Amino acid sequence: MPGKFELKKSADGQFFFNLKAANGQVILSSERYTEKRSANDGITSVQTNAPDDGRYQRKESAGGQLFFVLTATNGQTIGTSEMYTSAAARDQGIESVKTNAPGAPTDDLT
Repeated sequence: MPGKFELKKSADGQFFFNLKAANGQVILSSERYTEKRSANDGITSVQTNAPDDGRYQRKESAGGQLFFVLTATNGQTIGTSEMYTSAAARDQGIESVKTNAPGAPTDDLT
């Protein structure tokens, strides 16, 4: 089973999506959007930008955990990863996004 995007609506009425790997684990989460169309545009942007390693910012939280941010060509954040305990695990997460995002279907759960 390939990865997929899950489009959801939060309790406050905003839209967001998660990219899930084939094993069901969330590997990338979006910001909140006021319009469903904008969330769908965010999914398209992830699909377009995911294969480009230059779009990933590898970061460290204040607590020392590692994560990554996927950015669009304009530098805007389009997705943020979970927290990782090692650089190797974070880099595997990036590779998973690169593999799963392009062409992944969207499961609209709104």
